[in-house]
Amino acid sequence: MACRLAGIKSDFSHSLDTKTGFSSFYLLFCLFALILPATGCKTPEPARLPPSRIRAITRELAAAAKAAAPSGSEIRIAFQVSDRGAESTDHLDITILSDAADSATRSQVAKILQSLGAVATRNSLTEELSENREGILFFYLRTGVRTHTIRIHTGSKAPPRAGTTPGNSSAPRLAIILDDLGSDRAAADAIFALPYPLTISVLPDHEHSIEIANEAQRHGFQVLLHLPMQSVANEHPEPQELHSGMQSADVSALVQRFLQNVPGVAGVNNHQGSQATSDPELMSELMPVLCDRHLFYVDSRTTAVTVAFDTAQEFGVRSAFRNVPFLDDVPEVAAVRKQLQLALRGAREKGEAIAIGHPHAATLQALREVLPQARAQGVQLVFASDLVH
Repeated sequence: MACRLAGIKSDFSHSLDTKTGFSSFYLLFCLFALILPATGCKTPEPARLPPSRIRAITRELAAAAKAAAPSGSEIRIAFQVSDRGAESTDHLDITILSDAADSATRSQVAKILQSLGAVATRNSLTEELSENREGILFFYLRTGVRTHTIRIHTGSKAPPRAGTTPGNSSAPRLAIILDDLGSDRAAADAIFALPYPLTISVLPDHEHSIEIANEAQRHGFQVLLHLPMQSVANEHPEPQELHSGMQSADVSALVQRFLQNVPGVAGVNNHQGSQATSDPELMSELMPVLCDRHLFYVDSRTTAVTVAFDTAQEFGVRSAFRNVPFLDDVPEVAAVRKQLQLALRGAREKGEAIAIGHPHAATLQALREVLPQARAQGVQLVFASDLVH
């Protein structure tokens, strides 16, 4: 999914007829706009809210939309307001994925509009309508100055993506992520020899980062960016990493540079990060960057107080988290073998599980021994992308 609104071309005809359905859809919105109370300020207010306040309202609007939208809807945020751009606004894009009839879709949109309107009223925002044949486009304003651009449109539910691991969709599913690739080419080759749908997570700026990422895709493995993040003790930090206090532009620039060093990634998980993933402000700067680049996020859960998964969900980023113990805290074959059995059991009990290990020789040997048993135990091995929501 995408966060930027520029260039969005949604096939609105999936749920609404262009000539008739949309007109009634648009009229419905107009009615809501009319009944929402306009706020009149008796005392002078600043001509423009500060960007930090606008972003806070954006998060409120996104949370309200998510609560009101039907399951499967995509809520995308782009924090684009700035002090330097007088005409800049934050953007909220809402895509309702539904094959329901027009009447049901209109009802869903009405519920979203009510929720957004409540947030707008609470923050003394007024509405300005704009015609758009691909859905609803309108703006929120404060004292006559635009603060938010809102789009609501629809699309049919997509069929299963090509490349999804085949098998019984009702079977318990287990995704195994192997972290810390990038330096050891021999370990990568050993992984590539395994005939299973494994996900590898590659550290940027290591000797073999680019070639391992490219080779993994040629062998049919899924690749993640193992995003360096600040830990509490800050032991063994990477040369550059996300850390508390970083501004949005710095987060975006660093992630973009890392992505250039680990090509073709489908998503991101954190390397270390016990400090970073527990920082709500930093995670709120990261998630729009991932959303904007169509990347999912897997929280490695290196700390019990992480807010990364919840923040990803708030910002509409497809996400998941490690929900069984790490495979190789003790890098011995017998210990890893036991942890793999716990992961398989976790998948059966929870319906789906994400396990994380590392390319230790003991881990790879245990994978060779245990993974052939997965099917016999009723567990389907899948990529990490199959378990993000």
